[in-house]
Amino acid sequence: MMNMNMDLAQMNCSQMNCEQLLALVYQASFAMDDVTLFLDSHPCDMNALNYYHYVANLRKEAMRAYQSQCGPLMIDQVESCDYWNWVDDKWPWEGGCR
Repeated sequence: MMNMNMDLAQMNCSQMNCEQLLALVYQASFAMDDVTLFLDSHPCDMNALNYYHYVANLRKEAMRAYQSQCGPLMIDQVESCDYWNWVDDKWPWEGGCR
């Protein structure tokens, strides 16, 4: 499992495969959910707020890398203008990591 304290500058998403990128998306998403629940009851905690921004950026970068290398992960990431590529392959939760 990837350490969430990894510096974004040290992470090279372009060298990760689709399975690794999807795991990173899941981990960053879980961390975001966790810290937002904490921030709901501790809105002035600067460490938590800084961590939220860190994992939000990590998730955004992992999502961007996944989309670029593996295809759209979310419906709003479909960029094809001449063909609806949302359903080309199995979806990630169906084992569709290319």
